[in-house]
Amino acid sequence: MTDRLVIISPAPTANGDLHVGHLAGPFLAADVCTRYARATGREALYGTGMHFTQNYVVTAARKLGVSPEHLRVRSAEQVERTLAAMGIEVDGFGCIGDRFTKMVLDFYQRLHGQGRLKLRTWRFPFLPSTGEYLMDAYVLGGCPFCLATGYAGICESCGLPVAPGDLIDPRSTLYPDEPLETREAEILVFPVEEYRAELADYFAKTTMRPHMAQMIEDVMAGPLPDFPITQPTSWGIPAPFPEVPGQVIYPHMEGMPWSMFTTALAAERRGAVLVSDDELWRKDSGTTVVYFTGLDATYPFAVVGTAMLTALGEHVVPAQYITNDFYELANEKFSTSRGHVVSGRELAAEVPRDLIRFHLSATSPEFQRTDFTREALVRVTESRLVRPWNRVAAAVDTWVGRGPLPVSERSRQSAQRMVERFAGGYGVRRFSLTAVASTMAEQLARLDQMAAGATKENAGDLCHEVDVFLRCAAPVLIDLAAAALPDTAIPTASDITTVTPAPLPRLTGAGG
Repeated sequence: MTDRLVIISPAPTANGDLHVGHLAGPFLAADVCTRYARATGREALYGTGMHFTQNYVVTAARKLGVSPEHLRVRSAEQVERTLAAMGIEVDGFGCIGDRFTKMVLDFYQRLHGQGRLKLRTWRFPFLPSTGEYLMDAYVLGGCPFCLATGYAGICESCGLPVAPGDLIDPRSTLYPDEPLETREAEILVFPVEEYRAELADYFAKTTMRPHMAQMIEDVMAGPLPDFPITQPTSWGIPAPFPEVPGQVIYPHMEGMPWSMFTTALAAERRGAVLVSDDELWRKDSGTTVVYFTGLDATYPFAVVGTAMLTALGEHVVPAQYITNDFYELANEKFSTSRGHVVSGRELAAEVPRDLIRFHLSATSPEFQRTDFTREALVRVTESRLVRPWNRVAAAVDTWVGRGPLPVSERSRQSAQRMVERFAGGYGVRRFSLTAVASTMAEQLARLDQMAAGATKENAGDLCHEVDVFLRCAAPVLIDLAAAALPDTAIPTASDITTVTPAPLPRLTGAGG
């Protein structure tokens, strides 16, 4: 059976470009994880894309004075360019289209055909002046769980589901001065509580970071609320069910079929010919699925999505959800509207992207909010990466043309321990960019000391261990590795007895 790793970053909403806060969350981590898997000989596919059907696209387009269609096309182009600028290589970039729409509808028609979806009466804020039910980005209010101000749908602060009718003091985002009423509408929902036992068993076996574990504990402590599958609005994929005429599929619930869609795109880009679009998600596929996601996407994917996959009984369930907290700018949340933002693409045009990738790894918001400043980027990369690497490279260069040099058993053992140290951070179960960056700095400092005392007797050991270090650092330091190495495979064991030194490239600092 194939040992295939499928890595998914839930698609950002198509309402603008990616800033550094986005990149420091799921995107860089997913790229690094994919690169490491391939470096150790594992088949890996990485999929992400754009979320076109959320009504955040409508509200953002209104503020910008453009059409929603124009905004979502422009956003997709910007995001793809930004990911490429940061060296984040996506195999499958999934956007809306006929194939995607068919997959979403097929997924829910199967659930509907099995009687898994239920008709329920749902309360919504209603705007009499336009005759619209309000949900998600159309309505703002207090979260009934954590009291933070936010939109209906999923609370950005606590990650819990917020039904539109449960918002505290709701108000329209597009018409904030217009009075609202509460009205009811019948929608189709997925009864999550019916799958409590399966979810309890699933989460008992799943490794989670603390914030996700706390959220799951809170969620499982009480009845699991029904989750909407359709909504009484016009922006989205039209629902085909006769019970709910004129409604659309709730965008938050496109996630699982979208994941299968982007996996298929990724596999096809890498040369696969698939029998069906969900082939690599079937139970007999040999696929392990891992999500890299912010906490606000955890509930619809990990709770509702897992329950729906369980209900269908045909697909693998995700093995891991690697979540992140917020990445802030100068101790405040990134805000495009206030101009408090650093564009990932603009930063990559000014600073070598290896340095950005290292710094975002070192400050990754894995367990709590962390912070970005340009000053810290310069200081940290200069002291932990640029200066020590350039000294090591200069020391290795003095031995170019004087090989082959002998490699000792002690050096082979040291190299193996280095590989194992890096594996502790790269491994999916305990994946940690901060651990990888810390190991990188520690090992580089060790090699720097070794280089300072290099002699003819141990120069081969130095050159050998620098080569292994570069291979282990390559998932983060992509350009340095590409310039220095013929390939980026990480050895599982070493029987090298000699090494021929080769010239090494230097790093340019973030300060110029």
